[in-house]
Amino acid sequence: MRRPLFRDDAVVLRAQKLGESDRIVTLLTRRHGRIRAVARGVRKMTSKYGARLEPFGHVDVQWAQGSGLHTVSQAEGISLFGKHFVEDYSRYTTASAIVETAERLSPEEGEPTLRLFQLTLGALRALSVGDHATSLVLDAFLLRAMAEAGWAPALTACAVCASPGTHRAFSVPAGGVVCSNCRPPGAGHPSPATLDLMIALMGGDWSVADAAARAEGRECSGLVAAHLQWHLERALRSLPLVDRGER
Repeated sequence: MRRPLFRDDAVVLRAQKLGESDRIVTLLTRRHGRIRAVARGVRKMTSKYGARLEPFGHVDVQWAQGSGLHTVSQAEGISLFGKHFVEDYSRYTTASAIVETAERLSPEEGEPTLRLFQLTLGALRALSVGDHATSLVLDAFLLRAMAEAGWAPALTACAVCASPGTHRAFSVPAGGVVCSNCRPPGAGHPSPATLDLMIALMGGDWSVADAAARAEGRECSGLVAAHLQWHLERALRSLPLVDRGER
C-alpha cells in the first residue's frame, strides 16, 4: 500500500546515526510541526542529499508517512546555515542551544508550531550573518520562544501582583520582576540596565541590545538561562557549552 507523501520546508534540529549508512533526522517544519524521519543511505559517499540534512540547515524536504518514523524521500537545501559557522565554536554551540531549545519547546510530533519555526529560522539566519553578538542572538531567541510557550518573564510589572512600574528585584520561581511587597526570599537584584537589555531583546530593539555593556550581557544571560531551565524542569545539555565571551 502506497504511503502518503508530504512536502514542507524545515529546519534540521538533530541527526542521529542509524545502522551503517542511515540517519534519523529531527525536523521542525513550517506547517507540520516537529517530525522524526529516517534518511536512508545519507552517510554513503554516493548520497545525493546527505549534506543537506546536517543540523542547522533550512531545507525543502519530502517524506513518506510512517506509523512511527517517517521516511525522507527527497531534500533540497534552501540555506545551509551550518557551513557558515561549523568551525566557529561560539556560533556553533549557540546554534546547538537554539535547536535543542526548539526541540524541547515544540509540542507533540506533527502539531504545527509556526511561530517557533520562524523564531528558530530567524535565530540561525542571524548567527550566519553575524551582525549581532552570539549571546544576544541566543538570549533574544530564548526570551521570545519562552513567550510563545507562555513562559515569558514579567519585566515591566510585578510577576505576583501585576503592579506596573520599574521593580528592582527578580525572582525566577515567581516569574520575573517583583515589587518590594511581593519580593520572596532569595530574589536577585539585577541592574536596571540588565532589565532594559532583556526588554530590548524581547521587543527586538537591537540598537539598545547592541550597545549593552558586557556585565549586563552576562547578567542577562544568567537570568534568561535560569528562567528557561526552571520551566523546563531540567537543564539543557548544550547551554553550559555556549561561549558567552563574544561581545
